[in-house]
Amino acid sequence: MFESAIDMFMLFMLLPGMKPCKPRHEKNVIPCMPRLERWYTISPAEKPENIVQETIEQAARVALEAAQRAGEMIAAKRASGELEKQYKAQQELVTDADTAADKLIIAHIHAHFPTHRILSEETYTDRSQARDLDSPIWIIDPIDGTVNYAHGQHMVAVSIAFAMAGEVQAGVVYNPFLNECYEARLGHGSTMNGKPIGVSGLKDARTALVATGFPYEKSTVPMLLKRVEKVLMHCQDIRRLGSAAMDICWVANGRLDAYFESLSPWDFAAARLIALEAGARCGHFNGVPEGFPACLYGNDILISTPDIYDALDAILE
Repeated sequence: MFESAIDMFMLFMLLPGMKPCKPRHEKNVIPCMPRLERWYTISPAEKPENIVQETIEQAARVALEAAQRAGEMIAAKRASGELEKQYKAQQELVTDADTAADKLIIAHIHAHFPTHRILSEETYTDRSQARDLDSPIWIIDPIDGTVNYAHGQHMVAVSIAFAMAGEVQAGVVYNPFLNECYEARLGHGSTMNGKPIGVSGLKDARTALVATGFPYEKSTVPMLLKRVEKVLMHCQDIRRLGSAAMDICWVANGRLDAYFESLSPWDFAAARLIALEAGARCGHFNGVPEGFPACLYGNDILISTPDIYDALDAILE
């Protein structure tokens, strides 16, 4: 009767006419299945696959609106010269603009999708949520590149991704200081400021321009420097620009050829989709644990134009 798990999920969660019932010997209320003939007589607009697509389309619009509003706010906040700075765990810089942008984004999302889950760097930080992408979840970094932001530099972005049905479905990365807005929907390609983008198409890793970053936690730096050394010995050069989301988007539009680092889901969820839809190959040079969605697993990420991926994978292992 069901063509996919999505059909079953949407039947129980989204079809109209659902009524709760309580079994005689159970405490929890569970949904009762409507009459089966209802399933066969619903209009095309009510079909589960159409409802899912409508949700994704609306989420993409909401993500764009939220990113643009947050971007305008953080730009105005920095221009005012009144940033308040503090440190999380005595090492990670955060400003009052980070928290204000986070609240703005979440409020905008919940105005349209009040029941959706949130995974956010500043407010809802439980990374275990990234394991479950069946029900809708938003992945938010209100300011990616906070150190750059606080120092008046331009490699800064608002990053918002939306996931459901097992995959990141839509993503927006907006840099208000460079006036660059990257968007993607799964299966629909990527754009910057509304124009299609694509990866560099480089064929030889020896001429690749590769980006990476370094964590606030310094215990892994010696190992990372060994990888950097190997990349420098086998590629043209390395860039460390200070915003993972922007680095990955620059792979998507061909300004960089590859990017590697270990990250939190909010750092890369939207940008990874943008790169993927621009033609990049996205993976991990040390694999992904069983049962964890690859699109949100942050350890040992490698994203590159396709023809140099295998060479870089061998270098980084």
